[in-house]
Amino acid sequence: MNTKNIEKDKTRLEVLKKIEEYEKQGWWSRDVEDDPPTIPLTPDKVDYLNKKLSNKIATFFVNIGAKIFIKKLIKNKQMIIKDVIGRQNYEKVMDSGVIITCNHFNAFDNFAIHHALMPYMYNGSGKVLYKVIREGNFTNFPGLYGFFFRHCNTLPLSANFSTMKNFMQAVKTLLARKEKILIYAEQGMWWNYRKPRPMASGSFRFAAENNVPVLPIFITMEDSDIIGGDGFPVQIYTVNILEPIYPDPNKSVKQNTEEMKDKNYEAWKKCYEDFYKIPLTYSTQSLQSKQE
Repeated sequence: MNTKNIEKDKTRLEVLKKIEEYEKQGWWSRDVEDDPPTIPLTPDKVDYLNKKLSNKIATFFVNIGAKIFIKKLIKNKQMIIKDVIGRQNYEKVMDSGVIITCNHFNAFDNFAIHHALMPYMYNGSGKVLYKVIREGNFTNFPGLYGFFFRHCNTLPLSANFSTMKNFMQAVKTLLARKEKILIYAEQGMWWNYRKPRPMASGSFRFAAENNVPVLPIFITMEDSDIIGGDGFPVQIYTVNILEPIYPDPNKSVKQNTEEMKDKNYEAWKKCYEDFYKIPLTYSTQSLQSKQE
C-alpha cells in the first residue's frame, strides 16, 4: 500500500483514456468499465421488498458483513474519509422518504455514504440505505460481491417490462415507508472522476411522482500519500451532504423533475468549485458553450 514504485495498472490507464474521450464526446452516462454482461432479470428472480424469509435472513447477515467490510476498508486505508459535512441537511429529511443522489466514481463510493449516515441507520432504528443498481450487477456479478449486490438492500433496474413495474411499485412503497433510496443519477461509474456530470431524469421523476425530497450528496477527493495496488494514490474523501431539494406542489411532475434535476446539478457544481477552488469546465464544447 505504501510502495511508491508500484507500476500503474494498465486497466486503470485505459479507463482514464476512455473517460477523457467520453467527456470530449459528451457521452456522460456511458460505462467506461468492462462490466459483466447483462442477463435479463425476470420478476421471479427478484424480491424487491424482501417478502421471502430466505431473503430476509440473507439481507440481515449481508448487512452485518457490509458493516465489517466497511470498517476493514477504513482500517486498512483502502478507503479514507476525511470528513462528513452537512449532516444537519440529512436531519432535515430523516423523517421522510428521500431520493439520495451522489456522484459515481468508485465501486465503493456507496460505502462512504453508508459510513456518513451510519449514526442514523443500522442502529436499531429499522432504517437502511436502499441502492438502485444496474441489472447486470444483480444477475451476473460473481462471487462475494455478487452476493452483496443481491442481498444488501439493492433495487436492480431491468430491461424486462414486468420486472420494472415491480421496481416502480417497490420504490413507491419504500418512499411511503420513509425509506432512503440512493440512485446514481449520472448512471455509469467514471473511476476517480472529480467533476459532476449531467444527470438522467429518472431519480427526480421518482421524487416528483412520490412527493419526496431529493438529498444531493457530492463526494470530493484529494490524493493521499498512500499508493494502492493499482499504482494510483488512494483518494481521501469528503462527503458533502447538501441542502435538500423539494418538489413544488403547484407544479407538474414534469416541471418538478426538470427543476429538481437542475437544482441538484447546480448544488454539485457549487460544491465542486468551492472545494477545488477552480471553475467547472468540460472538454465537451457543446455543453461548455451552453453553460457560458
